[in-house]
Amino acid sequence: MVTSWAFRPFGPRVAGFWERERRYEVPRWLIERATERRLAGDWRGACAAAGVAVGFELKDVAAQHGAGVADALADDLLNLAPDLLRWHTSGNAYQYALAAYGDLRLFTERGSVLKFGHAPPDLLLAPGYMWDVRRSGEILARNGGVGRAPFFEADGTPRKPPEGPGDDPVGRAERVTALQDRGLVDEAFAEAGIELRLHKEDTKALVDRRWRLALLPLALYRIESELRRLGGVRFLVKHSIWPFCPPPNRFGYYTERLLLEIADGGVRATYVRQQRDVGDEPVVELPEAFWHRSPDLDLVRAGRLAPEELHPLVREAFFPELRMSGPGGPGDSPPRRVARVRCRGEWHEVSFQRGTLRTPRHTDEEWQREMALRALGGKATGCFAVRRTWDGAGFLPRALREQRRELFRRAECGDAEGVLRCLDAGYDPFTRDGNGRSLLHFVYRLGTELFPRLLDEGLDLEARDVREGTPLLAAVEGRAPAALVRALVDAGARTDAQSTKMWAGKTAAEIAARHKRDDLDFLS
Repeated sequence: MVTSWAFRPFGPRVAGFWERERRYEVPRWLIERATERRLAGDWRGACAAAGVAVGFELKDVAAQHGAGVADALADDLLNLAPDLLRWHTSGNAYQYALAAYGDLRLFTERGSVLKFGHAPPDLLLAPGYMWDVRRSGEILARNGGVGRAPFFEADGTPRKPPEGPGDDPVGRAERVTALQDRGLVDEAFAEAGIELRLHKEDTKALVDRRWRLALLPLALYRIESELRRLGGVRFLVKHSIWPFCPPPNRFGYYTERLLLEIADGGVRATYVRQQRDVGDEPVVELPEAFWHRSPDLDLVRAGRLAPEELHPLVREAFFPELRMSGPGGPGDSPPRRVARVRCRGEWHEVSFQRGTLRTPRHTDEEWQREMALRALGGKATGCFAVRRTWDGAGFLPRALREQRRELFRRAECGDAEGVLRCLDAGYDPFTRDGNGRSLLHFVYRLGTELFPRLLDEGLDLEARDVREGTPLLAAVEGRAPAALVRALVDAGARTDAQSTKMWAGKTAAEIAARHKRDDLDFLS
């Protein structure tokens, strides 16, 4: 039995990952803009607002496949909520087919690119609630809910799970989930009506396999219905788990595999250690949408998100009686800009502006004296220590740590609007993350609109991170659009810069050649 919270399917580390995905990948402003364009009948504008690229033209579809296919596709696109698609596909790398038109498919890659045509033959149709506003309410039933979501009343109020047996579907989902949360793997599979095969007689090996299965976020209560809906026989679940300190005291990622089969009138689950152990019979890898527990319900249960902070369409499905005064969505209130530091027995308020520590409690002479002491090997303390660690590793007051974390999480997610709001609120544009990267190192994610602002702030085009990479090298490595790479070069970025710690000392042109980027020939 596994009882530690760290070994549960939704432990602190996993919860932190999903909270960041929800808050930063699909922020409230993005949902509002995409929804506004969708309601206006502008599906392309909605996709652009949600950061979803469209890889086809309706007129080309009509010319190649006929007006009937083009009309059916156009109707689906008018009901496409690209922000909802991004919400449900962030955090996983699966391809999904959204709709079928004979042997043609509307499909997506990571929720950020829409394509139309002949998709891979084993690409499964995603549940409609992931993208279609006409079917967004289906997410409730697919996650064990009937009238209310598991563990909640219809208005979002938490409730205790049932203690005894019963035939109520939502109660069954609660019992199975509660057993998983307690680490009772065998009991959870049995309650879900799934035969579990571990295929190990050695006691230590069985314990090892059970704690690994205890970390898998399986929605056991709906797996059988999902498999029968898909109409297949053999499916493989693959998932990387993030244990804190599993026996024997190791860290890292573990890829777990579970073979699911429809057999003898039920479902059989077999633990598979290696891919080669799956067997020679045909097997389809099962995307997360068909077996993963709802991160949204787990986040609300854990207190990481309020019901009001869910995507509006998700919130309306899970909590239909919750009354809202606004549109809702993940909150994006920035952390405080001023921090308090214990310095020489007193509390001083400090903040950063344009790379300079601002504090009214120290004179210029004190700063110069402190710099002289540091040059002689003295140890910085208080406000002076904060200034020293702002651009790298070391202790920072909580408010400044949150400020830097907020800024770079938005940069990593490509949230140019959020980064701009942070800068307008007074965040320091010269700060660097823990890897020494400036905001210019993330410009390939943020796009060309924010680039002039960063240049106007005076950021260094040749700034080096801990891998000795420059913004131009990072952009080419990150497969940035040619227009953005051109903008960096035109602004003065050196094309002969190279890093001994990244790409074995190759220049931007050599990295582009490795990526087969013919559109970046100008780098040579």
